[in-house]
Amino acid sequence: MESPVQPVVSQINVYPVKSAGGFRLDEAEIEPWGPAGDRRWMVVDATGKAVTQRERARLALAAAGALPGGGVRLSAPGRADLDVPVPEPIGAVGVTLFGKKVKAIPAAESAHQWFSGHLGVEVRLVHLDDPATRRPIDPDFALPGEAVSFADGFPLLVTAVASLDALNALVAQGAHPHEGPLPMNRFRPNVVVDGTEAWAEDHWSRIAIGDLTFRVAKPCGRCVITTTDQETAGRGREPLRTLGRHRRFGTKLVFGQNVVPERPGVIRTGDPVRVLD
Repeated sequence: MESPVQPVVSQINVYPVKSAGGFRLDEAEIEPWGPAGDRRWMVVDATGKAVTQRERARLALAAAGALPGGGVRLSAPGRADLDVPVPEPIGAVGVTLFGKKVKAIPAAESAHQWFSGHLGVEVRLVHLDDPATRRPIDPDFALPGEAVSFADGFPLLVTAVASLDALNALVAQGAHPHEGPLPMNRFRPNVVVDGTEAWAEDHWSRIAIGDLTFRVAKPCGRCVITTTDQETAGRGREPLRTLGRHRRFGTKLVFGQNVVPERPGVIRTGDPVRVLD
């Protein structure tokens, strides 16, 4: 009798600038608020409100690479690359993310100009200098003292290959089959797990990745960003149409799970993933 396949980590992704393109890693340092360097930067408009692919799909075409010390190298089609160092932790300003105020540090003027030129509207780039004190996790889903970066709500997002395969099969049977199959990058996960059954993650409460353990906080409700082609910034109807028919949990259309690390450490591609609870 064959033994069950051991689920493993197949991808680790980090997105230094919220809603911009990121990069893949073989291993990542996991801090209490997420992978090191993940979503420590964010674009805001003239009023300080967060700008994401929800409002500006062209953010998908801007990529951010990591520089030593936490800085980023910005790149986009038709624009010269720009290296942006971490600003000195002085002169914090109030910015707004999902209706809540957060203190952040403005980047250099050249970074504001770069993103304004890319998006065609006046914006600024800001840096989250201290996630531990700046942005607590929603208390309805957090333990005392838990914090998060500029990620939507939780330190890491975990998705499963088998669940994407199942979703793509449903897309192929729906009203817009030409939009599939959809790649995993539509969902912008930090960790992708291979070797599970489809939708197995719905039943996780606590998991181990390698030597680290994670609390599963809540399923991830999906938005219009998932309909945005991350290579072209074009938008379609999928996967929201299909999620709405098959993956509606209350008012949310669900794909993936939001998780919180129980201690810092390192995870690696190929690490075994075990369900603890």
